[in-house]
Amino acid sequence: MINKLVEQIQKKKAPVVVGLDPMLAYIPEEIQKAAFAEYGETLEGAAEAVWQFNKAIVDAVYDLIPAVKPQIAMYEQFGIPGLVAFQRTVDYCREKGLIVIGDIKRGDIGSTSAAYAAGHLGKVTVGSKSYAGFNEDFATVNPYLGSDGVKPFIDVCREEKKGIFVLVKTSNPSSGEFQDQKIDGRPLYELVGQQVDKWGRDCMGDDYSYVGCVVGATYPEMGKILRKIMPKAYILVPGYGAQGGTAEDLKPYFNEDGLGAIVNSSRGIIAAWKNEKYAEFGGARFADASRKAVCDMIADINSIF
Repeated sequence: MINKLVEQIQKKKAPVVVGLDPMLAYIPEEIQKAAFAEYGETLEGAAEAVWQFNKAIVDAVYDLIPAVKPQIAMYEQFGIPGLVAFQRTVDYCREKGLIVIGDIKRGDIGSTSAAYAAGHLGKVTVGSKSYAGFNEDFATVNPYLGSDGVKPFIDVCREEKKGIFVLVKTSNPSSGEFQDQKIDGRPLYELVGQQVDKWGRDCMGDDYSYVGCVVGATYPEMGKILRKIMPKAYILVPGYGAQGGTAEDLKPYFNEDGLGAIVNSSRGIIAAWKNEKYAEFGGARFADASRKAVCDMIADINSIF
């Protein structure tokens, strides 16, 4: 799957992933009203609004981008109906030819980690049959329980030719409380990066590993170091736009050929219609606003090469 991701990035000239992280506050009133008219002001109604919102945005941008990244918590908050909306979103995006990065940030050990890996990337056996669960193409993984938590995902990646992005240096302001702490004179995020590189070298695609990493756009100097530590890891870069990361900040994450990183934007795209810059579209044309925001993001990022 890492080969397909690279291929799609090159084909569309867009090292961009759209984060499908819907909140009701982002969804225009008319969509909410229609969903509530059918299902009431219930969890089912909220999930229907989320699904209709996602579908419209995907229809507007799928030809421009290689991948989407639904954040599962935004769906879990609506319980089982929310998870149904998550599944519908994953399936629809795959039908549209998009690569799906499940932003699940799982991290556990043993059989629990194996179950997470099977549920999101692999298959589960039921009697004489096997089934794919959520069936994303990539998943985000928290490495803080060590290899016991990551290797079950790597095993599934080898079997299914899928991938993971391991959290190394996240974009949030308090990430340094743990990630920047020094061990034998080196920050912890560098040691995690070394381990990601080690895991990845045993699980290679053509040019990049199935084992990628997450490094926030808000820390470009750290990104420069981590790019060297993990030369074969594709970097998923959050923090662009709404969180303060700029196109110029992204330069260290890419290799000279413009590959090696894919940049996420979530509310900057899906809630673009609420941004003054795209106010002309209004709620009635929210999907058109998202498309314009994607075009602007692609142009902005490609300007650094």
